Amino acid sequence: MSATASPWVDTLTEVNVVDLLDSIGLLRLRGTPLCRLFRPAARRFARTAYEFDTRVGEHGLAQGSAWLMSRMTAGIVTSGLENVPSHGPVVILANHPGMTDTVALFTSLASRRPDLRVIASDRPFLRALPNVARQLILLRDEDGGQLTVLRAAARHLQEGGALLTFPAGEIEPDPATFGAQRAAASLQNWSSSYTLFARLAPGTLFVPALVSNVISPVAQRHPLTLLRRTARNKEKLAAALQVTLPRYRNLVAKVTFGNPPSAAGPVGAQALRASIAAQMHDLIFAGDSRASP
Repeated sequence: MSATASPWVDTLTEVNVVDLLDSIGLLRLRGTPLCRLFRPAARRFARTAYEFDTRVGEHGLAQGSAWLMSRMTAGIVTSGLENVPSHGPVVILANHPGMTDTVALFTSLASRRPDLRVIASDRPFLRALPNVARQLILLRDEDGGQLTVLRAAARHLQEGGALLTFPAGEIEPDPATFGAQRAAASLQNWSSSYTLFARLAPGTLFVPALVSNVISPVAQRHPLTLLRRTARNKEKLAAALQVTLPRYRNLVAKVTFGNPPSAAGPVGAQALRASIAAQMHDLIFAGDSRASP
């Protein structure tokens, strides 16, 4: 590792240590000598993340993401990519099971749409990846943050760009791991704010995308998850184990793109939302019978 890489890896390591402590429920140990126990695993992932960012800078988002998928999963299967136009304004609306879902979408989309930008929550980890961060429109927690993002995203679409967003705004159940019923129920929590883009950038297409098989069911059953009481915290700890332990990375991620609603004539916000929800529901249940156990 070069000397110039060291500060970035150090920063990523410290961010990862905090995330690991939080996932285990030991955030109170932050800043104590016991943090040293978590630093080796945190640094290993930090080096992987730094290499990913370096490859994005040198070879582009698609190749860099494909490299990371080869390190963190057993591969990726993409279908329906022909539903994403190769040019012109488009919004890809994806579910958000976590782990490698965003990178799986990068791998699938970035070669077809090099102009891809992603709306993402502002996190220290992302800011420590400068090349990846250039592809992001970061949503800050400060007052006016949502309006700033809305304007930046609309401007990108008005210029004919491609935009990826996660309407749930939080982690959702992976349909391959937690079942189609839970995944479909999470659609009720999707924000309808994306419908504003139909008015702000006329002619924009909206394409639903389903990511599945990125959360290890085996990691979800690890004995350490018994340390956490709530289902959400158990799943958070299992995700940390999946990042840390290579034996939980034998999943083939699946990305499926649905059909965009017809662009013929103006589409009302309510009709657009209903169409996207119906398509996502169909994608979830169509993939259920093929989901990995």
